[in-house]
Amino acid sequence: MSDRKILVTSALPYANGPIHLGHLVEYIQTDIWVRFQKQRGNRCYFVCADDTHGTPIMLKADREGITPEALIAQVGKEHLADFTAFGVAFDNYHSTHSEENKIFSELIYTRLREAGHISSRTITQAYDPVKNMFLPDRFIKGDCPKCGATDQYGDGCEVCGATYSPTELKNAVSAISGEKPIEKDSVHYFFNLADFTDMLAAWTQAGHLQAEVRNKLAEWLEGGLQQWDISRDAPYFGFEIPDAPGKYFYVWLDAPIGYMASFKNLCDKQSLNFDEFWTTESNTELYHFIGKDIIYFHALFWPAMLSGANFRTPTAIFAHGFLTVNGEKMSKSRGTFITARTYLDHLNPEYLRYYFAAKLSAGVDDIDLNFDDFSQRVNSDLVGKVVNIASRCSGFINKRFANSLSAECSEPDLFLEFVKANETIADFYEAREFGKAMREIMALADKANQYIDEKKPWLVAKQEGQDALLHDICSVGINLFRLLAVYLKPVIPALATEAERFLNIESQTWPTHHSQPLLNHTVNDFKPLMTRVDADKIAAIVEASKENLEKTVAQTQAPVEKEKLFEPIADVVDFNDFAKLDLRIAKIIKAESIEGSDKLLHLIVDIGDEVRTIFAGIKSAYAPEDLEGKLTLVIANLAPRKMRFGTSEGMVLAAGPGGKDIWILSPDEGAVAGMRVK
Repeated sequence: MSDRKILVTSALPYANGPIHLGHLVEYIQTDIWVRFQKQRGNRCYFVCADDTHGTPIMLKADREGITPEALIAQVGKEHLADFTAFGVAFDNYHSTHSEENKIFSELIYTRLREAGHISSRTITQAYDPVKNMFLPDRFIKGDCPKCGATDQYGDGCEVCGATYSPTELKNAVSAISGEKPIEKDSVHYFFNLADFTDMLAAWTQAGHLQAEVRNKLAEWLEGGLQQWDISRDAPYFGFEIPDAPGKYFYVWLDAPIGYMASFKNLCDKQSLNFDEFWTTESNTELYHFIGKDIIYFHALFWPAMLSGANFRTPTAIFAHGFLTVNGEKMSKSRGTFITARTYLDHLNPEYLRYYFAAKLSAGVDDIDLNFDDFSQRVNSDLVGKVVNIASRCSGFINKRFANSLSAECSEPDLFLEFVKANETIADFYEAREFGKAMREIMALADKANQYIDEKKPWLVAKQEGQDALLHDICSVGINLFRLLAVYLKPVIPALATEAERFLNIESQTWPTHHSQPLLNHTVNDFKPLMTRVDADKIAAIVEASKENLEKTVAQTQAPVEKEKLFEPIADVVDFNDFAKLDLRIAKIIKAESIEGSDKLLHLIVDIGDEVRTIFAGIKSAYAPEDLEGKLTLVIANLAPRKMRFGTSEGMVLAAGPGGKDIWILSPDEGAVAGMRVK
């Protein structure tokens, strides 16, 4: 057993939606590294948790008519089931809504406060007078104060890229109730991040970060560090701040503390020493794998919080890039925003584990999932090279030699070459250069196949008196396959386990220069270890991932001929798709003409739990002032569509042949905004 003691975490997935392939880049990357460490004999623990607090969780639970606790419990089960199916083997998977996390959040906050790193002051915020709650920036929408783009969030414009405060938005409305926010004062608590400027300047340059990340943090530090608002007002789903009734810890404060909480939960289960890993005197290793979008929180706030509260800081933080699919951002309309569960319904998860490994490096560059390359690489490398070796040799071993391998290795130099590769491959794994490790392993697979091609056991088998030669050739092939399987074990553990079953051996640890071949050893009957990627199944994944009615959106939200604008829905989607529509009664809060369009009106509608912007081709039949305050029917579960004038978030249903004869459907007098129509 190695002397290394390692604690590893992945960023916590937010409990408001399913795991998708973009998430899996991180969890698979982390799992490969952890499995490698354990295979090397290191004492390594891998913990994670669901990130469960915040306004979005509270509002989603309210929309679904359940408690936040019920919501996060259900999502937590789904997340862990998906991770487990993809072979991501956490030593502990917990929740930030836990007693351990509450205790550590309060402890860290109290230590920071007592050390003088917490201050408070009154701030002015946007407030929803209908919902009686302060509004986070992302729950305020309006017109950009810089470029005038409509339907922009309260913290930044997606059209021109400008950043601003919510109070600067023009025509601002609450995304929750649709009402105009008012300004209201509230006392908030702040973490004085600037107190740690010198500490962070030293820590970020001390080898804990990748070069690209280190350089970016240097820019942020040069610009000066600002106070961090760590409090939120009730109602809020989270932990109440000690001695501050009605004030709650901002979700980003207790989220990283969830790493500590999950590990403490594991320590209590297995009688481990928590302090051994978290005190300032600790000589253990602590690594965080994260996406590049949350570097600021993990490489500035987190080490400052830990240092100020007298806990150890991370040994290193490993950031990775985003996932693109077929060269573009994941897209619901193209069917490439793929959930983990959709993938699992159709394909072997180890295909994706290997493909990600083949693309991953130690840098923060984005990686691309190209379906053609995916199929070719899996079919060529795993099936055509690695599995093929065992398949080609096992038949002869079974039929001619009763599943028994030779008593001697006829190619000791070749076997030794494969064994000695363990150091190079291990160095690549350790450095997270998984792509380089895969290339090294596949180069060995090529040599093994070349050996078999040169020896031609299928011809030797037909020659009289050549049984010993045939036995030796196939036994060498099986032993080379065994080494390939152990080198790939961190990446494709299920296949490696099946290989061990075939080889009739115990779970393989990492090879050393002293590793010996299997001689005079009985193997089990060979069963196919992996099949080729089926192109039809990839097509099925794409189709299953497409949001309903994308064709309808394209036809109704672009300036096209009026007869196309009002094509009957039944001609566009089949009944099964129609049955999935989320039809809502909506109140038109605001309607206005759009400069440059003779067909579209810009509508802001209240659908009950949020406010949406919709562009509707009804200008020929209605003046904007005639629509405000009216109720209409909208389809609420269409994917947002970016247009020249902004983003449209739904579709108003109308009837009529077009022109002036367009009728917005009038609901019953008893209808209210948000009512679902079945």
